[in-house]
Amino acid sequence: MAAAAICGALGLVTAACSGGGGNGGSSSSSAPGGGGHQAASPTPASTQLSITPANGSTNVQPGQGITVTAAHGKLSNVAVSTAGEPVSGTMNAAGTVWHSTWALDVSQRYTVTAKATGSGKTVTQTSTFRTLTPSQTFTTQIYEGSGQTYGVGMPIILYFSQQITNKAAVERALEVKSSKPVVGSWYWDDPCNMAPVCAYFRPQSYWPANTQVSFTGHLDGVEGAPGVYGAHTLTQSFTIGDSLIVTASTASHFMNVYRNGKLFAHWPISTGRPGDNTPNGTYLTIEKGNPVDMKGPGYNIEVPWSVRFTWSGDYLHDAFWSVGEQGFTNVSHGCVNMPPADAQAYYNMEVPGDPVTITGSPKAGTFDNGWTMWFLPWAHYLKGSATGEAVQAGPSGSTFVSPSAVPASTAASPLLAPDPHNWEAS
Repeated sequence: MAAAAICGALGLVTAACSGGGGNGGSSSSSAPGGGGHQAASPTPASTQLSITPANGSTNVQPGQGITVTAAHGKLSNVAVSTAGEPVSGTMNAAGTVWHSTWALDVSQRYTVTAKATGSGKTVTQTSTFRTLTPSQTFTTQIYEGSGQTYGVGMPIILYFSQQITNKAAVERALEVKSSKPVVGSWYWDDPCNMAPVCAYFRPQSYWPANTQVSFTGHLDGVEGAPGVYGAHTLTQSFTIGDSLIVTASTASHFMNVYRNGKLFAHWPISTGRPGDNTPNGTYLTIEKGNPVDMKGPGYNIEVPWSVRFTWSGDYLHDAFWSVGEQGFTNVSHGCVNMPPADAQAYYNMEVPGDPVTITGSPKAGTFDNGWTMWFLPWAHYLKGSATGEAVQAGPSGSTFVSPSAVPASTAASPLLAPDPHNWEAS
């Protein structure tokens, strides 16, 4: 049995009394020819408790949650027993109303026991009810793996099994905890490449290096579309590692590597030749292999030390065959060619979610060709939220805040992703 209790201070309500008539005492007025009399004391109203849903209710909408109200007294304890997820809640400042925080589970029985105190007496009330069993449910998956390490650009990526029309309700059920405070936003990608609809959480600037992140999707009981409910709570914890940021210029034929805020390397490269230009944009590394089998018109080769950053097949990789052109001209089929030792060094440092910004190309990048959340300037990214609000996350959880309350970022490129304007919407 899971139970959560919220306790408030006991408030005692007393009635004021006036003294009887007598020597030295205050007297009440008397009727002519009659003796004085004492004014009647008002009778204190009895404390009353109300629990919603009411006892015996069935097919309860889980999104309405639980509300406990005390009249003529204050709540001293609210406990919820269920075989499902534990139920937490919050009390108003007056101590008279308690409401559960998240949606209730579907197909679940609940017993609520509440106590209130007033006029020196304690009143107890219980309500037992059951939530509805939906005919349709949706499931949600998270990309991040438990305990895995990702780069500072890595968004939280959620895949939904069915179309979500009530995006704001789902978004408000998503909680982010961050060991280092960040401000970010959810963004709905509808449709996305991997599912009917996706949602991404991205900070305003890159994550602080070495941040612990925990995610909880309180989705059980949330109606994501008419008659379609979440039926599980999704949790995951992962780590943001060192900051490793690449900026690669197709015009200068060099790339800079920044590690934990400092310039780590300045390496020669060769990018896509005319007609196969490497597209501009701030991407994130996706996966890597040593080697990767690369095939195209006129070539089929096993390429060592390869790190992918677009779905269409753009990599940063060892190109021992083009070392003579690296730093001088662009000869690749679209990838970023690197000297073998440099490619190996970068490969060994890289984790998924490390930012890679390509500049100077005549070819625009395409949104959703890779993890392209950083293509969007912050103000544009905020517009992808169904709530229209930013998210302030810290060690104790996250809250929604007005975008106007979020100060402008003070981070500078390359520590903050550039706002590349040379990209195409898909």
